[in-house]
Amino acid sequence: MKIKENKKNKENKNVIKSSIEKFLNSDSKKVTAAKFLLMTLALGGIVFAGALAPGLAMMMDDPRKKRRYPKRKTQQVFSMLKHRKLIKVIKEKDGSVRVELTNKGKKRVREFCFDSLVIEKAKKWDGKWRILMFDIPTKPKIYNNARNALRDKIKELGFVQMQKSVWVYPYECEDEILFLAETYSVEKFIDMLVAERVMHEEKFKKKFKL
Repeated sequence: MKIKENKKNKENKNVIKSSIEKFLNSDSKKVTAAKFLLMTLALGGIVFAGALAPGLAMMMDDPRKKRRYPKRKTQQVFSMLKHRKLIKVIKEKDGSVRVELTNKGKKRVREFCFDSLVIEKAKKWDGKWRILMFDIPTKPKIYNNARNALRDKIKELGFVQMQKSVWVYPYECEDEILFLAETYSVEKFIDMLVAERVMHEEKFKKKFKL
């Protein structure tokens, strides 16, 4: 199954949206006020009618009562993100104010999604193997760094190495792999195959507890 270029944007948006929603629903201490605000804005620009500060305070008050960020803390976080040019404030003609991510902010969100990415495991295995193959150059250095980062990430996600630059996984994961590859601009060096049988599969079944 060749990873197709025309699916990239849709799949990446799905992966990012899913990662953001999981992040926002998490009880983890990693959900800091700054990340919460960035991730919320990543789901779409926020428009405030009238004064900006009260609107921000309401947005940062988690309705599920899992998290509450004091108004002062919210204002400090907002000022910090604006100073770092991760967000921008746009004043509309009707007097409302819109807050959006800058390109730098969108990049930071992608980094958060990359770090927190997980692959959902199906309740029942479909009996198919996903075989990931990549041949990323070692030069220039940016490619070598990307290759190392990609290898580390797929190991973290649970892929098992079959041979050099060939990895196997039992569950559907094309969207997630495409997202990782696009993050480092190495899509053209990656292929993925789906196979119903592989040699020595009993060994892999044991590793994946299938």
